[in-house]
Amino acid sequence: MHPEILFEDTQLIAAYKPEGWLVHRSNIDPREERILLQHLRDRTGKHLYPIHRLDKPTSGVIVFAKSGEVAAKIQVQMESEESLKKYVAVCRGYCPEEGVIDHPLPPVADFKHQRKRRRAELPRQPAITKFRRLETVELPYAVDRYPSSRYSLVEITLVTGRRHQIRRHFKHIHHPLIGCPKYGKSVHNRFFAEHYNCKRLLLHALQLRLSHPLTGEPLNLLAPPRGQFHSLIQAFGWQLPQ
Repeated sequence: MHPEILFEDTQLIAAYKPEGWLVHRSNIDPREERILLQHLRDRTGKHLYPIHRLDKPTSGVIVFAKSGEVAAKIQVQMESEESLKKYVAVCRGYCPEEGVIDHPLPPVADFKHQRKRRRAELPRQPAITKFRRLETVELPYAVDRYPSSRYSLVEITLVTGRRHQIRRHFKHIHHPLIGCPKYGKSVHNRFFAEHYNCKRLLLHALQLRLSHPLTGEPLNLLAPPRGQFHSLIQAFGWQLPQ
């Protein structure tokens, strides 16, 4: 899987980020060589400015600006209700048909010295996630303690953008995402890897809708999952929202 440019003009560039790629270099994973920002800079010959981020195991739509001024304008949009950020994910169990998860989250501690701090000392930030169940499947395998195993395909809309927000929120409601080693459940992750050759986090940034920072024209950036995620959706006979 390689990145693909979805949209480009004199001010912006939108791309499909494959799972496993970093958006930019990070001390969290200093050995990773698949860096989306550098890849797009090399392809376009332009200096690019990150506007938002997707975690390394998450695929989907991401946008960069070609100037600091444009980046600042879009960041304001991204933090307001002017933009729409939709994801799709697969979670364990039949989650509710729809809902709002309003659960403040502390910052993610990446490094050992941060993790030594007591959890009570970490300030919690407001975090809100909306979701709608799209599809379900029940499989005749006793993955956990039940004779069969149920899973849901979920459409997710981010209201706030805290780090690992979707994964942490779905763990909070006891429907952890499949393929997540940090907040998921290992027996289900192994099941999908062994039975469906799906070894990735099943979380994908499906759609980003915003206004062009200079012209004001609406931009609707949409890209369905590819690779293992796409194959799994087909295997289950699921349909994504149009």
